[in-house]
Amino acid sequence: MPEIPPEQEARESELVERVVASFAGTPEPRTRELVESLTRHLHAFLRETRLTEAEWREAIGFLTAVGEITDERRQEFILLSDVLGASMQTITINNEAHANATEATVFGPFFVEGSPHVGLGGDISGGAPGEPCWVEGRVSDTSGAPVAGALVEVWEADSDGRYDVQYDDDRVAARGHLHTDADGRYRFWAVTPTPYPIPDDGPVGRLLRATGRSPMRAAHLHLMVVADGCRTLVTHVFPRGDAHLDADSVFGVRDSLVVDVEHDLPGTETPDGREVVGPWSRITFDVVLALEGRPSGETQQPELGLDQ
Repeated sequence: MPEIPPEQEARESELVERVVASFAGTPEPRTRELVESLTRHLHAFLRETRLTEAEWREAIGFLTAVGEITDERRQEFILLSDVLGASMQTITINNEAHANATEATVFGPFFVEGSPHVGLGGDISGGAPGEPCWVEGRVSDTSGAPVAGALVEVWEADSDGRYDVQYDDDRVAARGHLHTDADGRYRFWAVTPTPYPIPDDGPVGRLLRATGRSPMRAAHLHLMVVADGCRTLVTHVFPRGDAHLDADSVFGVRDSLVVDVEHDLPGTETPDGREVVGPWSRITFDVVLALEGRPSGETQQPELGLDQ
């Protein structure tokens, strides 16, 4: 960083204070805290990097492009937040470790409200291409007590690496929801998770290419578990051995969420007696929910309406 003359330093500092002071009348304390802190950090970045006017115009153009490509099916701002690690950092801050509770990870841009109800043992694939995968587990609280009637929302990419909302035919596939039984158990058919690239045909993709980063996500299955009296959990299940576990493009992998996937040969008897043509797999993933209000992080359910 070049040495800044004292007079220039004073002019820049004075501007920061004037902008911060403009928010002094903000009636809501938390809003005032956020905008004042944002202003100080933003100006610190500008001054530290000595941002040029050309770079400023390019940044404005980039953000404009992010907004222009965003619609009801594609949320490029969430994608930008994801690849910068901001989504995962926010999750980390607001989901402090508590006892043996399952760790949370990024929500992602592909959740859709109103998924089909498949029921216990149902099939979320909806015709999505991929190897059949039996998924089962138990939902309990941190004391070990089963959580009956918990809502389990599930969504994933198909074997071609695409979510249903990335197609143009309004299909609903590889997503669904069910509720745990009296013993807190859940079970359903899905497709075996596979790695895939995040959408990289827009401004976020250009950012990744400019910085030499891969768009690939480690293979995973999304789970959101909601139960009265418990903190809502948004998490992933990652198959062990995936090549992208150490370089997930949105930094979502946590070691505790990596599980073994058992691969079964054609003709192997399935847990529910379903006839499967060809090979299939199975995953066991138990979920432990923290009680609401523990720890001190946010317990509010995610804002679901922002997703693609």
